[in-house]
Amino acid sequence: MTRTKQRLRRAKFALPSFVTLLSIACGFGSIVISVDNAYIGSAHDYQMAAVLLVLAGVFDALDGFVARATGTSSEFGVQLDSIADVMNFGCAPAMLLYCYGFVLLGHEHSTLLRMGGIASFIFVACGALRLARFNVNVGRTDPRYFVGMPITAGAACVASVVVAWPEPARTLEHAALIVVLLFVVGGLMVSTIRFPSSKQKRSWGALVALLVCLGLLLWLTTAFFALFFAVYVAFTLGLNLAWKYGWKGIAPPVVYGDGD
Repeated sequence: MTRTKQRLRRAKFALPSFVTLLSIACGFGSIVISVDNAYIGSAHDYQMAAVLLVLAGVFDALDGFVARATGTSSEFGVQLDSIADVMNFGCAPAMLLYCYGFVLLGHEHSTLLRMGGIASFIFVACGALRLARFNVNVGRTDPRYFVGMPITAGAACVASVVVAWPEPARTLEHAALIVVLLFVVGGLMVSTIRFPSSKQKRSWGALVALLVCLGLLLWLTTAFFALFFAVYVAFTLGLNLAWKYGWKGIAPPVVYGDGD
């Protein structure tokens, strides 16, 4: 093998990891913007930090696509992707919500600041536990459903609140709602509730739902994302409750024994 071919081969294997590093750069950029903006409270900067999380999610999906398309999937890439996910969809959104929800009020309410820190940490911890469970259960669960809310969806869920209402919390009520949001989303990530994945059978109903979402996005703009995740969680909880009582209108997940 010539040197040129060897270099091309190394570059080919490095490409997915480079895309993952772009995802990490977006997550790190979100953290930097959040911290820099903590005592300023610029709504525009908080929106930018949230948008960077969305961009990190795009690169996160793209690195897997690139690895499959080039046939360069590797254990190294899998491990790097998991590390990136903890930072991008655990630490970065937690830091965003901590700065957005608690820092400005923390001068006068030190207890709230500590509670916000605890809530943010719990979100990170739940995200890390969710990823670890996913990694050890690969191939042992029904691919049509996630066990617990995916960490990417959890990050997008909390970031959507900042996108929809970018003004930082200036009242105790607003801050309390953010604490509840972090606890609820963190709890959903480590729960055993089945969340539908993208590997569902294609249907006309899914196409209609997609068109409705596009219409709502054009109408509601930034508020659409918060509505989308509220409906997503409500639908998932309702679906799991219906399965519990024997409804089979939508096929329930296949149970793979002790791996599930």
